[in-house]
Amino acid sequence: MRQSGIALRAVLDAVQAAVAPGCTTMDLERVAEAKIAETGGKAAFKGYHGYPRVLCTSVNHEVVHGIPSKKTTLKAGDIVSVDCGVILDGYYSDSAITVPVGAVTPEAERLLAVTQSSLASAIAAVQVGAYLGDVGAAVQDVVEAAGFSVVREFVGHGIGTSLHEDPQVPNYGRRGIGIKLREGMVLAIEPMVNAGKAEVRVLEDGWTAVTVDGRLSAHFEHTVAVTADGAQVLTA
Repeated sequence: MRQSGIALRAVLDAVQAAVAPGCTTMDLERVAEAKIAETGGKAAFKGYHGYPRVLCTSVNHEVVHGIPSKKTTLKAGDIVSVDCGVILDGYYSDSAITVPVGAVTPEAERLLAVTQSSLASAIAAVQVGAYLGDVGAAVQDVVEAAGFSVVREFVGHGIGTSLHEDPQVPNYGRRGIGIKLREGMVLAIEPMVNAGKAEVRVLEDGWTAVTVDGRLSAHFEHTVAVTADGAQVLTA
């Protein structure tokens, strides 16, 4: 899984470098497709429950599962969340970043910083004997202290020889409840944070989730192993 995570990091780094005003989300898809092939891995998302692309690219008020398209052109001031998964030798990795397109508003900058900080806080809570509720509470505390909202309809998940495994990993919760974390577990922890209200809806394409109030949303994710020495981020 560590090797899969290294491959995925190379893919996301290549996609991030390609983000610029005037590029389309399909341009990003092509970069990812080529880089995955270069790593010797396979795309984890394409064909999963019928999903048509290698990447999910969610722009501005899109929360998750935006479908790359030649019709979606990025412009200065946008933010784009890029979510990707790789399979290498039968093992999965899953990671997401939200990238500013040129200069963005102070609110967008703060949203990205807070979402990243909430993920870091969640990772710090991962240790043998901790509770799953500790991880969700760590995200929720950071996000709500900043005046933002945690998306509740979509959650993180276990990951290994399948993309989505037990347990579900909510980005909210109470400390000291839920399953205890054990050595060898691997979790995909993925805060999805809205600048406004938490509510989302899914568009007619059956995939793209957007904020109900039209405010910005950000998404960061890492694949994280539970070890005797604490959390190991496999997609760092």
